Amino acid sequence: MKFGVVIFPGSNCDYDTYWVLKEVFNQETVFLWHKDHSLQGIDCVVLPGGFSYGDYLRSGAIARFSPLMQEVREFAARGGLVLGICNGFQVLLELGLLPGAMLRNKNLKFLCQFVHLKISNARTPFTNQGREGQVLRIPIAHYDGNFYAPPETMEEIKKNNQIVLQYSTPAGNVTPEANVNGSLENIAGLINKQGNVLGMMPHPERASEAVLGSEDGQIIFQSIISWLS
Repeated sequence: MKFGVVIFPGSNCDYDTYWVLKEVFNQETVFLWHKDHSLQGIDCVVLPGGFSYGDYLRSGAIARFSPLMQEVREFAARGGLVLGICNGFQVLLELGLLPGAMLRNKNLKFLCQFVHLKISNARTPFTNQGREGQVLRIPIAHYDGNFYAPPETMEEIKKNNQIVLQYSTPAGNVTPEANVNGSLENIAGLINKQGNVLGMMPHPERASEAVLGSEDGQIIFQSIISWLS
């Protein structure tokens, strides 16, 4: 299996993600420069966290025009696996590969903390090594993580079982108090209708080694590897 990690100007979690895939999971991993026109035969592309183009216009809004994103769009249309983490999630929304948009966090503050996530759909390429209802402890680090979609879009999202991860209590209860950024339906992770594109605001690469305080993020990468196998 071969993974590709995209680098935008302003990415800051690209090397973290590369390290986890290459050194923790021993997977062939390459960097993909945003101006490239080739995905180098990868099996899964990862859009990492950070501040692509400094978020000067809107989070992910400029990155969507990078030449490589056309390749990513076509790759996803062919059923290729695409994982967007934090800023990568925002880019996927701007690309139209996922529905909805991101607003500022409900408290209008940058949040950097561990949160608890309930796996709401374990039948995806990204969560199949977990179980429905399982609670993960993974950190977030964002300012624009308040997921929003109009009512008709939310109806479609719920009908198609596209909600994969939700902010929850340690016991797995999806409550307003656990909803740290104000996202509709406590959404922390969302897949497309076809199930091959996942956007998630929490950082699994920051919770994939015990030395970092949690290994729960490994489930996301283990699931992808298992699915591709």
